[in-house]
Amino acid sequence: MTYIRSYRDLKVWQKSMDLTVRTYEVTKGFPSAERYGLTSQMRRAAASVPANIAEGRERRSTREFLQFLGIARGSLAELETFLTLSERLGLLQSETGNRLLGESAEINRMLESMMRALERKVDSV
Repeated sequence: MTYIRSYRDLKVWQKSMDLTVRTYEVTKGFPSAERYGLTSQMRRAAASVPANIAEGRERRSTREFLQFLGIARGSLAELETFLTLSERLGLLQSETGNRLLGESAEINRMLESMMRALERKVDSV
């Protein structure tokens, strides 16, 4: 079993950082007219996922960590919505969108699993 010393050791944080980097890379190709619209919103939503995981992990209580993981899941849903919208608007190729949505779904499953485990911990106290 691996000991988690820091949020940086969490696989879900690592994968969400990777998704954030890919989101930044993909949105570089968006039209400049979207710089303050969809590009900005997608980047903020993506960056919010690992940021909330990190902030929650560093809080003092499991309940607070759960709250921040819930916020991270909300940001992930927001990003998924923007990815789908980008595809529909023709800003994002379907193949790229599907790949990013697949990564997002994996992160969502990881967050859900982590939340269930933490909820059991809280309930047993």
